Amino acid sequence: MELQTVLEKRRSIRKYVDQPVSDEDLHKIIQAAILAPSWKNSQVTRYYIATSTETLQKVKEALPEFNQHNVENAPILIVSTIVLDRSGFERNGNASNELGNGWGYYDCGMHNMNLLLKATELGLSTLVMGIRDAQKIREIFDIPSNESIVSVIAVGYSDFEVEMPQRKQFEDIVTIK
Repeated sequence: MELQTVLEKRRSIRKYVDQPVSDEDLHKIIQAAILAPSWKNSQVTRYYIATSTETLQKVKEALPEFNQHNVENAPILIVSTIVLDRSGFERNGNASNELGNGWGYYDCGMHNMNLLLKATELGLSTLVMGIRDAQKIREIFDIPSNESIVSVIAVGYSDFEVEMPQRKQFEDIVTIK
């Protein structure tokens, strides 16, 4: 599939069919995420993946009710985190600029976008969720305290087609001088 097609086809899906995703496809989407750039190649993004019925249920319970409903049949939930105080920091521990850990979150966003695009290319659907109980998720996966939980990403097969929502135009977001 051409990149432009993948970009135009990707949607946030809030209803999944009860169908497993192959281990091979899961590996492919994580490998695509790994290819994303990061500050000084710091590679601070980490993924914690729920695939068992028990772990999926626990992660779903760490989501607000509306998102529990949105991902009811999603066979995979991926938690993305960043290792703190590395991306955007010098070796002596000082932030390289005013954004500090903001660079780690930026890097994670690029990783996650690669993941979403690869999933779309493979015929999978995704939903990125930022409202979650981070402490519950930390306990489920035993995530170390030096990592910040960023998002939960549902992966599966869509139960319906979604139209592209209205997008801003070039001139709405660009200033050229």
